Amino acid sequence: MIVWSIQAALESNVFDKVIVSTDDDEVASIAQAAGALVPFQRPRELSGDHAATMPVVAHAIGWWQKNCGPLDFGCCVYATAPFLRPASLVESIRMLRTSVAEFVLSVGQFRYPVQRSLRLDGLGNLNFAEPENALKRSQDLETRYHDAGQFFAGRVEALMTHESVLFGQCLPLIIPDDEVIDIDTEKDWCLAEKLYLARAQ
Repeated sequence: MIVWSIQAALESNVFDKVIVSTDDDEVASIAQAAGALVPFQRPRELSGDHAATMPVVAHAIGWWQKNCGPLDFGCCVYATAPFLRPASLVESIRMLRTSVAEFVLSVGQFRYPVQRSLRLDGLGNLNFAEPENALKRSQDLETRYHDAGQFFAGRVEALMTHESVLFGQCLPLIIPDDEVIDIDTEKDWCLAEKLYLARAQ
C-alpha cells in the first residue's frame, strides 16, 4: 500500500527527497525498494496506533534539518492513499508558494449535507442532529468538506509549531469524489479495490 504513496510523491518531482518515517523494518525495506529514503528509525514514543501525526512530521523535519540542511516546505503523504495523484502534490506546493497560507490540506466534499444528519437519542429514537435544518432543501445548505486522508503540505515553521493544520492558515485542495478513499478498515480496502477496477475500465 505504501508504494502507491511513494510513487506519487516521486512522480510529482516537487520534492528534493522523499523520506519514510517508520519503526518497522519490513516497512522500511519496502519503502527503500520503492525509491524512498529511510534515514532514521522513528522513536518509540512516536509509534503505535495512537501516535499523532504532527509530532511525527516535526520529528522528521527536525532530523532532516539537523543532519542535512534547512527546508522551506514539507509535505506529509499518508501511506493509505492509493488514489493520490502527483498533480495534486504539485498544486499544493504551488498554492503555498503563491500565497501567504501556512498549510494546504487535501479535502473531499461530503456527498450529502451534514446539516441534515441524524442521531439516536437515549431511547434509540432517530432525530435530526440539527432540527433547524430539517425542512431546508439540500441545495440551500452550505457545502461542507472533510479531510480526504491523502496529504497536507505546509511551511516548515508552521509544521514544526502547530498541533493541527487547521490551527493555522489553511487552504483547501479539493479532491474529486472518485479519488477520495482513506483505507483504515478491511471494508475500506474492498471499496478501494472496486473503485480501482471501475477507474481502470
